[in-house]
Amino acid sequence: MHWIIGTAGHIDHGKTSLVKALTGTDTDRLKEEKARGISIDLGFASLALPDGSRAGVVDVPGHERFIRNMLAGAHGIDLVLFTVAADDGVMPQTEEHLDIVHLLGIRRALFVITKADLATEERLNDVADEIRILVAGTALEGALIRRFAYPTGDGLEAIRDEIVRVLQGSGKPAPPGRFRLPVDRAFLSAGHGLIVTGTAIAGEIHPGDRVRCLPSGDLLRVRSAEVHGQPVGVASWGQRIALNLAGTTSSGMARGDVIVDEAITLTCDRFDAEIEVRPSAARGLKDHQRVRVHLGTAERIGKVVPIGTRDQALELIPPGARALCQVVLTEPVVAMRGDHFIVRDETAQRTLAGGRVLLPATPKRRRADAAVRARVAALTSTDDGELLPAVVADAAAAGDEEQLAVSLGTLAQLLNDREELVRARLDALSSLHPFALEMDRLYALAAPCATTKARIVGAATAWHQAQPLTPGIDIEEARTRAAVAPSPAVSARVFRLLVDELEHEKALVREGNVLRLPAFRLQVAGADRVMVDRILAALSAAPLAPPDVKLLAETLSVDRMKLLPLLRAMEKQKQVVAVAQDLYFAADAIARVRDELSRDLGGGATLTTAAFRDRYQTSRKYAIPILEYFDRQGFTVRIGEARRLRRS
Repeated sequence: MHWIIGTAGHIDHGKTSLVKALTGTDTDRLKEEKARGISIDLGFASLALPDGSRAGVVDVPGHERFIRNMLAGAHGIDLVLFTVAADDGVMPQTEEHLDIVHLLGIRRALFVITKADLATEERLNDVADEIRILVAGTALEGALIRRFAYPTGDGLEAIRDEIVRVLQGSGKPAPPGRFRLPVDRAFLSAGHGLIVTGTAIAGEIHPGDRVRCLPSGDLLRVRSAEVHGQPVGVASWGQRIALNLAGTTSSGMARGDVIVDEAITLTCDRFDAEIEVRPSAARGLKDHQRVRVHLGTAERIGKVVPIGTRDQALELIPPGARALCQVVLTEPVVAMRGDHFIVRDETAQRTLAGGRVLLPATPKRRRADAAVRARVAALTSTDDGELLPAVVADAAAAGDEEQLAVSLGTLAQLLNDREELVRARLDALSSLHPFALEMDRLYALAAPCATTKARIVGAATAWHQAQPLTPGIDIEEARTRAAVAPSPAVSARVFRLLVDELEHEKALVREGNVLRLPAFRLQVAGADRVMVDRILAALSAAPLAPPDVKLLAETLSVDRMKLLPLLRAMEKQKQVVAVAQDLYFAADAIARVRDELSRDLGGGATLTTAAFRDRYQTSRKYAIPILEYFDRQGFTVRIGEARRLRRS
């Protein structure tokens, strides 16, 4: 089991001294920190545990000017050592750090009253009471309180024992999803190249693995990995990790970037969330208020848009309240379902709220729509029957144009879990419609799939009624007619899968690129039968020199657009043969020529175009199309200027 211990507390309340006493490491590494005697940026150490393992320690600055640095190190913490100095008691940054720890969902804490050697017993008891009042109603309520005096070391062993008890007495499940490492430091090392450090919040990594840097999308390779300064063959979630990376980056690398498994590509500038406004935010959180959003090690300017109904439009989330909202950012960020984030005011003076990501990369919401609120509310559910259809619907609507189906890979990233686990969950729901592909798997809501299939059948039915002399509706024409707003768009690939299902269900027949109903039979009826007889008579008058479509229309005094459907219907019924474009022959004439050629060319004999013309008393105008037609049919093969029968 791997653990991360973090510090919290007001400036000059002894966080760094406590870490030094526990670990022997002075985490103030910067020259300016040494000169000023305060922590400015994150510091790192490790603490040996009795079982031989080591817990990573992240020491954060306490000054209000460096809260952004504190936030960059506050993710992934399993246990917070919260210091309150005996002489000062609870101070402004004590309160803000508590809000941050509470909002980040950290549940294990040990409060340490530092500088205990400078206070009376009465004062120490008063400070302990202040702490209990402070944590009331938060995730840290009931946390133990210990005392510590750095000069003498009094209380250190009790603190060490309590840390061991809390960590080793409680387990934690492996976080879902693939490898993610929010970068808190990135620098070039002589002889090694690019080094990044951070706390891994999911998955594991090995030397040689390919990784992706987000939001840039650059692909890199892991040369080596270190944990607590030692090379390792595998580094895992819950550890402080340093990676030596090979490859080029398009825009450099810095705090706020995230190193992820190469399969992860998702970034977003909009996500749905459940937010909590702290009581200390006296004015609450206004609709569309510009704020600073801290997620992982990233900091972004954005706004919070509450989601309500027309009767309950939220113009303000009051202090102490929780609400569903959409967070909109000015720049993309790596956000995954379940991630915690902090909201501070735009001027970075105070913490206002925090929350949990429900779903990243969500579409822009019509926030006063009750149906929208219901869908977002479903994202808070732990019941897959509610959650997964909402995720599929949102993923389908997230692009420029709403789509019917979404890939398994996309859904796995949105749900922050592995594909094989997500697939099992999706396949278990009858409300979802799966599509199995050779290299992928798609999912859609079952209801719109059923509607689309009904529209496909309806399009074929309507086509037969309007165009009774055609064999059926072109598949692309059917796709256009089936995708009627406000229904989602259907890609060509998904549409063909739906058609396959309709064929399997015997609701449709596909012949080439044409769809028809199973019961449909192309038949010429009524007045058209008379025209069919006239066409056959005109084509048979000179069987091997028939009029083309233009001349046939003139001869019969019929519009060409009326004639063509009849000719195609007659072809379907094998009454005529389309030898070339706009050139039809009576079927019996072509059959007769085929029979005679089969006899005349037996034994390997050949026939030139000129000989064919003379043999059948026609012209080159007709001889060439007829012979080329037989070539296409695989009946004859051309050898130079002659033809012979194709050998089977």
